[in-house]
Order: sequence, then C-alpha cells, then structure tokens
Amino acid sequence: MNFYKEYDNGLRLIINKMDSVYSVSCGVMVKTGSAFENADNNGISHFVEHCMFKGTVKRTAFEISDSIDRIGAQINAYTSKEATCYYTKSTSEHFYDSLEILSDIFFNSKFDQAELDKEKGVVIEEINMCEDTPEDICLDLLAESYYGKNGLGQTILGPIDNIKKFTRDDLIKYIGDYYTPNNIVIAVAGNVDEVKAQEFVKNLFADKFTCKSKITSYNSSQNGCKNLFKKKDIEQSHIGICMPSLSIRDDRCDALSIANIIFGGGMSSRLFQKIREELGLCYTIYSYQSPYLDSGILEIYSGVNNQSRDLAFSEILKEIDKFNRDGVTKNEFIRGKEQIKSSFIMGQESTASQMLLYARNLLYLDRQFDFKKRIAQIESVTFEDVNEIIKEIFKVDNLSVSTVGKSDKPLNL
Repeated sequence: MNFYKEYDNGLRLIINKMDSVYSVSCGVMVKTGSAFENADNNGISHFVEHCMFKGTVKRTAFEISDSIDRIGAQINAYTSKEATCYYTKSTSEHFYDSLEILSDIFFNSKFDQAELDKEKGVVIEEINMCEDTPEDICLDLLAESYYGKNGLGQTILGPIDNIKKFTRDDLIKYIGDYYTPNNIVIAVAGNVDEVKAQEFVKNLFADKFTCKSKITSYNSSQNGCKNLFKKKDIEQSHIGICMPSLSIRDDRCDALSIANIIFGGGMSSRLFQKIREELGLCYTIYSYQSPYLDSGILEIYSGVNNQSRDLAFSEILKEIDKFNRDGVTKNEFIRGKEQIKSSFIMGQESTASQMLLYARNLLYLDRQFDFKKRIAQIESVTFEDVNEIIKEIFKVDNLSVSTVGKSDKPLNL
C-alpha cells in the first residue's frame, strides 16, 4: 500500500514501499520546463537545473559530488518540456544522507555569477553537441513544425544567445515563479520506513519553502507550421513526421500505445519490417507517442540515404494510409497488449522507474499510481478500441514534417 500526504503548503509526497529491494530512489519533480518559457527566456529551466549543482552555502560543487560518492549514492537531474526533476538513488541505509544533499542544492544553491558564467560554457557545448546530432535537430524541428516557436515547440536547451545573457537575478525570479510547493511532487520508491521518510521530507523540504504558491500554465495551441527543413552537409537525410494525437489525460492512450507498438515500436513493427527489412531504405526507423498535459503528437523518425529521402517518405506515407485502412490483426493486437503490460510489470523491479512513475502520475494527472488498477486498464482495451483510435490518429492528410540533410528543399507534402 502506498503512503500519500499533502502538506499544508501544497507540497505532495508519495511513497512506494518496496520491501524486496535494498535501495531507495527519491525524486523532487517540479511542473516546469521549456513549454512554460517564452522566446526571451527559452532554455532557463534547463540552465537552472545545471546551476543547482554549482555550489551551496554549505558545499562547493566538488563537495556535492564528493558527499554523494562517499555514501555510494547517485545524484542527477533532467529537464523536459513539462517537468524538471532532481533525484537520488542510494542504499536504504543512506536515504537520509542523500535526501539531505538533495535538499541542500534545492534550497541553498548560491548561484554565484562566476560559477554561472562557467556553466554557460558547459550548456553551450551541450547545444553544440546537439547541433552535431542530426536526429536531435530533426526532432526539434518537428516539434516546431507542429507547435510553432513557442510553448511545446521550443527546444529544451534554448538558443545560445539566451544562455549567454542569463543572470543570477533571472534564475532567482524563475525559481520564485515555478519552484513553489503546490507545483512540486516528491516521490520515494524503495525499502524505506514510511514514518521516518515522512519526517525527513517534512524537515528537509516541506518546512523550508518560503516562496508563495502560484498557478502555472502555458499555451499549447498548434501554430500551423507544417513543413520545415535544415540543410546540413551530412551523409544521411533525416525525416520526422508527426500527427495530432492524445494528451496524457486521455483514457484512450493505452489503445494508442498498442497501436503504436504495432506500427513502429519495435523490430516486428510494420514500419521496421517494410522500410528497413523489405525495402532496405534505412538503418533506423521508429514511432512513438509524445503525450503532454493538454495535447499530444505521434512521431515517426527515420535516417535514410540522401538519394532515398523522397522514396522513403513516400513509402512511410503508404504505410500510414494502409494502417488507417486495414487496422491491426488479432495476433498483432494480442502481441501489442502483452508488450504494454510487460513494460509496467518489469518496471516494478526498479526503484528509479517506480519513483518517476509515481511522481509523473501525481504531478500530471493528480492521482496516485495503482499497479493493479493500471494492469486492469490495459486488460480492458479491446481489439475494436485499437482499430478505432487508428482511424482517428493515423491520417496522411494531417501531417507536420521536418527534414535535415543535403537537400536544399523540403519534402513534398
């Protein structure tokens, strides 16, 4: 049974006690990311995340890492379009120690301007690394193609010019706006004493907030851009295709997950078998869902030979049209459902996976994750449900497209 508590200031805590393991993962998840930014501060969520590790009033940047290494633990963070998460993983013995370090960077980071200026160089090199990764460029362009240049269409890293101009005051203001207790979930998964864990979280987090709660949101409307490309002197052409899809709140997401697995989710999928195995046009091809709070897209990516770009695109469109027309077979449906179920079952064995699962459910859906109920939901999806969602989502007349490669013109929609 899970433990749940909401503190008076709105901070929420969820604990999944796992007696069969010897470790514990703890995540502090904040509902903010690149989607909440604007053109002037795009990239600040990710930059704040980086700078949290650059020294506190108690520890230098080295001492943060050294303190974690001394107890054999791990500490890290990530930024997405809709969330920023700081997390640790440790043995149960050192749960308090790792949580105290997490609290220290969260509340006591100094954001010394000299350290910030050095970290700007690190983040700029991360942006440069992405510029050398055509797949990343292609998928960033795809988001912009569908959502435009704001909200979900913005990159997580932001433009270099923004990174260069960020000041300590900019970071402090951003944290004050979004790092508020009502906008944060703390999730713990592993072998922990629930009473002690609650006490630790109260003392190290709940009692330390001084900023006032605010309502946060962003504009997720589709911009209407349809076809973007970037010329780059590389050996492959990279193709991105997306279709309007479901939000994370939509009860039909399981049906779409099954459909996506069948269409492009693995080596037995329609796309892989046709475009790679039968036609030999690519090495990599896959599709996946990107469900967000109020919208979503289903994305397809492939890297192909420059001379095969237009042919590969045409064949992918044929597969979308065929999938819409024919739907799935009973055998494909059974296989897809089993893959969805097994991913949740296998995730039960990882404290980190469980921590993230519980945090996301509480932060995005405002509900506690229930494993048995979740499996029952998947089991309840019918063959007809899957074919119905395919008819709604997989349409060749409602696509946004991106390409990266030597060609100086976009794909012909």
